[in-house]
Amino acid sequence: MAHVQHWIEGGLTAGASTKTAPVFNPATGEQTAELALATPADVDAAVASARAAADSWSHTSLAARTKVLFAFRELLAAHTDELAALVTSEHGKVLSDAAGEVARGLENVEYACGVANLMKGEFSEQASTGVDVYSIRQPVGVIAGITPFNFPLMVPLWMCSNAIACGNAFILKPSEKDPSVSLLLADLWRQAGLPDGVFTVLQGDKVAVDGLLQHPQVDAISFVGSTPIAQYIYETGTKAGKRVQALGGAKNHMMVLPDADLDVAADAAVSAAYGAAGERCMAISVIVAVGAVADPLIDAIKERLPSLQIGPGDKEGSEMGPLITAAHRDKVIDYIDRGEKEGAKVVVDGRTGRSEDGFFLGCTLLDDVSPENVAYTDEIFGPVLAIVRVDTFDQGLDLINSHKFANGTAIFTRDGGAVRSFQRDVQVGMIGVNVPIPVPVGYYSFGGWKASLFGDTHMYGPEGINFCTRRKVVTSRWPDPGSSKIDLGFPTNSDH
Repeated sequence: MAHVQHWIEGGLTAGASTKTAPVFNPATGEQTAELALATPADVDAAVASARAAADSWSHTSLAARTKVLFAFRELLAAHTDELAALVTSEHGKVLSDAAGEVARGLENVEYACGVANLMKGEFSEQASTGVDVYSIRQPVGVIAGITPFNFPLMVPLWMCSNAIACGNAFILKPSEKDPSVSLLLADLWRQAGLPDGVFTVLQGDKVAVDGLLQHPQVDAISFVGSTPIAQYIYETGTKAGKRVQALGGAKNHMMVLPDADLDVAADAAVSAAYGAAGERCMAISVIVAVGAVADPLIDAIKERLPSLQIGPGDKEGSEMGPLITAAHRDKVIDYIDRGEKEGAKVVVDGRTGRSEDGFFLGCTLLDDVSPENVAYTDEIFGPVLAIVRVDTFDQGLDLINSHKFANGTAIFTRDGGAVRSFQRDVQVGMIGVNVPIPVPVGYYSFGGWKASLFGDTHMYGPEGINFCTRRKVVTSRWPDPGSSKIDLGFPTNSDH
């Protein structure tokens, strides 16, 4: 059985603890590895290594940093198959989906490769007589990233690419459920020429998380996960004086208007609801069916579900794999049970698709779901799609805006006026127009509103650079010899 360790000071280490956690293959239900869980001493060792590395890495030239980033980008691309296979083995998603995760992570690395331009400041010559004013960006120091199980490669790349490019050291605390790909990531950074300590992997549970949140030498925390934990991370980290961005849960709505192309909408709904077994924070979990479109749309979705191939992620032809754990599968089943008891109509019942071998669950489609139903109010994070019927566009918009989550949303229509009203008035951070999963490309930024985000910056892209740097403004004057004098007045801008 494999032993998944930490990566500290440029190499593997078992750490100080004898406490471990099991790692499973979700497709078989078998334990494949045991994970070392960090002690407070391990946290201290990881942070000490990162702190020392940050001090030297921050002084490394932009040219040298860019060279490492380009090399890392090439190594990631060359190891796509190996990375995807590791993700599939511990998460369960199909290989094509895992390869897509690598590709989307690469976008963020490619954006960070332009760090020489992204780190530029501003300069104002002769702001006052003989006085120049300019701004500079500097790294914040040590940044810790706490990442979820559903994207064990892509989300760390969201965080670490900009952090390292900007001159910070980065500590990754991956999910305990699928940790192995983090170590391959660390080794690729090493091969790219990144100095020891600039990228660290600290395996662990709440002990590791709390240790990073409280450690005085950690300057910033980046988190993606559920809303209750995101709120805890934000409140605990900011109380400890850290810069924190914490992305939480979602309940993503897809509004379908009567003029929408029915086949396009149905294909998009199935793809976005059931891809990766619904374990995506950008999955469509609610269809807002406006008017007469509801019945034909439900029929079109129902017709497509029997042909979906559910099986192990590494099996050729599989389109949807298992859920991450047996406990999570059972939690999703409980949501279906409760949703049905609260009045939802089960059109397609995925509970019949569970398996004794592995953590599989079939696709569920629920109709007549009320806004008070638990299947609508909560983030289920599984292959469950709820249909909420409304009579008008305005009712649908009000429904979306009333939800506590505001991560992503989509609208399917041929009406440009409806789209303009939707994108202007919907209170959600990311919007798709005939695009069901509107994850922004790497040179924009990712993040929601309301209970889907704690903090004031979104992830990666331009806002990621802002999170990973601090601004300084320098006011500079080089007076001629003998021209200075004492002046106790408050400095003001002079026009002569």
